Amino acid sequence: MEKSCLTTLCYIEKDNQYLMLHRISKKNDINKNKWIGVGGHALSGESPEECLLREVKEETGYTLTSWRFCGLITFVTETGLTEYMCLYTADGFTGMEIECDEGVLEWVPKEKVLQLSLWEGDRIFLRLLEEKVPFFSLKLVYDGDHLCEAVLNGVPMELK
Repeated sequence: MEKSCLTTLCYIEKDNQYLMLHRISKKNDINKNKWIGVGGHALSGESPEECLLREVKEETGYTLTSWRFCGLITFVTETGLTEYMCLYTADGFTGMEIECDEGVLEWVPKEKVLQLSLWEGDRIFLRLLEEKVPFFSLKLVYDGDHLCEAVLNGVPMELK
């Protein structure tokens, strides 16, 4: 199956914690040593929800029973490729956690998540999730690891 430019990312919630993935296992990983939610590329013909459910199951062992589509993130990089990421949170799941071949899964208290090694753009949308902002569109422009531009709902944001 061919990968698309559509991806999903999910922050699974339990007891005021997020299930975070510390990406330390894959070679040539753009997310190497970063902490992210779980998700990945949609396969040809998959809807965002089908991708979400498959990726969460593959990476965690969990079957989601309750989730919310929170935002659309547009990533633009110096390669010229544009990725569209559907951002979700989930607060219901069944199953047993498995080892992830992409890194180490860890439940992290929400108040400590921003202290982790994160992409700068992830810090923006994690704050929006914490503030319970209704559905949003966020464009993030990167040059390598450097966040050059962020645009929230069509309005440029001031970067620190």
